[in-house]
Amino acid sequence: MATAYQNLSEYDFNSVPSTEDMRFGIVVSEWNFAITGKLLNGAVETLKKHGVKDEDILIKTVPGSFELTYAANQMAEYAEVDAIIVLGCVIKGDTPHFDYVCMGVTQGVTEINANGDIPVIFGLLTTNTLEQAEERCGGKLGNKGDECAITAIKMIDFSWSFEK
Repeated sequence: MATAYQNLSEYDFNSVPSTEDMRFGIVVSEWNFAITGKLLNGAVETLKKHGVKDEDILIKTVPGSFELTYAANQMAEYAEVDAIIVLGCVIKGDTPHFDYVCMGVTQGVTEINANGDIPVIFGLLTTNTLEQAEERCGGKLGNKGDECAITAIKMIDFSWSFEK
């Protein structure tokens, strides 16, 4: 469903599983940090609201959105986390660069998810304008960071349902 029809920050609080013993990795792009910083704050605050402690949240930054895939792959390989949230923002410009970055990150995150052992949550805003990005990082459409945090919790719970 398109974001325009749903607030990214709205969810049923009671439908969120317990976060006990869960550890989260977050990789955030420094590019468009006025946007990605708000996504990061949304994700962290939502995790904390559901009982996640500071020491159970590992945050790493990368220069741009294209680097999110490499960082998520490294974090999945070497960090002791149960899910990874990637946060970035690509705003369409006048060149095809937008298409290449968005496609690369999308394919990279999909590949890590298909071949990995932990969920990687796609939090890349791909908007036509700065205004659209602002609407999705705490504006009138909510905060994609909130949505990603809830998705990470639910996906850890899902993956743990297959253990033991």
